[in-house]
Amino acid sequence: MHSFKELIQLFEEKFAAILPFPQVPDSLYEPCRYFLQIGGKRIRPVLCLMGNELFGEIGEDAWHAATGIELFHNFTLIHDDIMDKAPLRRGKATIHERNGLTAGILCGDVMSIYSYDRLANIKTSLPQILHLFNKTAIEVCEGQQLDMDFEQRDDVSIADYIHMITNKTSVLLACSLKMGALLGGATDGNANKLYEFGKNMGIAFQLQDDYLDAFGATEKLGKQNGGDIKANKKTYLLLKAREGANVAQQQLIKDWLCHDGEEKVSAMLQLFKDTGADKACREAVERYSEMAFNCLEEVAVVSKRKAPLNELAAYLLQRDK
Repeated sequence: MHSFKELIQLFEEKFAAILPFPQVPDSLYEPCRYFLQIGGKRIRPVLCLMGNELFGEIGEDAWHAATGIELFHNFTLIHDDIMDKAPLRRGKATIHERNGLTAGILCGDVMSIYSYDRLANIKTSLPQILHLFNKTAIEVCEGQQLDMDFEQRDDVSIADYIHMITNKTSVLLACSLKMGALLGGATDGNANKLYEFGKNMGIAFQLQDDYLDAFGATEKLGKQNGGDIKANKKTYLLLKAREGANVAQQQLIKDWLCHDGEEKVSAMLQLFKDTGADKACREAVERYSEMAFNCLEEVAVVSKRKAPLNELAAYLLQRDK
């Protein structure tokens, strides 16, 4: 069994060797190469490989699947950056900022097509793999649209928010694990348990990200606290504060959402505490984390083989608060 760090290194080596992009037209493919080489955690492709290795040696089909997943994920990032008008990604200029809007759109498009080209090399259960991948890709698009819709809505519920982050973030983690498992010969039962493990882990991770954006230590996060507050993002914390607020607190929340600056951040953080939203968010992280670990425990594989996945999940879900 390989550790997460070992698999990242192995994947990076293979990924660099098989990057599919030709030289011509350079105006299309150079930005693609640039974007893929500026880094990334590679969590999704490595989850695919870990899901595969649970049931034996990592097979060639799993490497094809992992590469396709990573290309698809980067396609979504390129287009997300365009929709968010983001100037930076991983501390570097986004493609649309660096090369223009047309390049950003086309680079994302061609990267998504190349992701399917990698999947086409899979020799085992390809129809089943493609169905799972396509279902996931559709859900990711739906999640992104919901996230954008929420910016204009004032009636977003906690259930709406969980549904959105499940589609936008969690299902691709879940899909990665399940694809790797299926390609490794897992039963449907075991593959589905891994899917639920990945889904719940992704939800817990996003909820914790909400919490850390508000209350995390600046020096450890490498960014200023309160970015979501300043942007009026409808995070779990804001929605839970609204849900638990009394009449006076409801009015304060409404008023502060119309302000800008550091005073707004400190005021909203206090409201999150006063309404119990901070505690509720921490409890939700624990709840979804427990569901994730329970699903992994139920996968019918000896515990020793599950150790790398347990370690990765613990690392992702127990960052400093």
